Amino acid sequence: MLGLTLLYVGAVLCLNGLWLLGRIGDREIWIVNIFSGGVTLLVALHLIFGNDANLASIKAGALTLLFTLTYLWVALNRFNGADGRGLGWFSLFVSITVIPVAIDSLQHAVTVWDVWFAWCWVGWCVLWFLYFMLLALQRPILKLAGVATVLTGILTGWLPGYLLLNGTLT
Repeated sequence: MLGLTLLYVGAVLCLNGLWLLGRIGDREIWIVNIFSGGVTLLVALHLIFGNDANLASIKAGALTLLFTLTYLWVALNRFNGADGRGLGWFSLFVSITVIPVAIDSLQHAVTVWDVWFAWCWVGWCVLWFLYFMLLALQRPILKLAGVATVLTGILTGWLPGYLLLNGTLT
């Protein structure tokens, strides 16, 4: 299920990055956020409440829900006209939360995939921190955040998701 999840994380990040760069309008970006939020929600619920749930799968589900809420919040803000400061503060919470995940992943990485996935956590940590700076602190980093979002989408979602689904990565 990781390949499925990462593929849609890649899609939503790439498109949200293009949206931040002004290439996609507010009135249509919500679609990919709702869909990707729905996919990650279903995966998270399966991991948490599935018949074979254990501490590791519950942790994975909980971490996946951080992505889910982010995407659904972005979509909701397109409808309610919010300025995004709440999402920015949530992004700080997420960024801080995933620091130990990234560190632990880097310390226990053995295979090429383990190392790549550990660096994905680092990338997501940085990206959520950029959203905090952009939205909560209202720093003028829109272009930086947009480019970082597209690149993170490709390197941490789209490419590894596709390779996992294709059986190239194990």
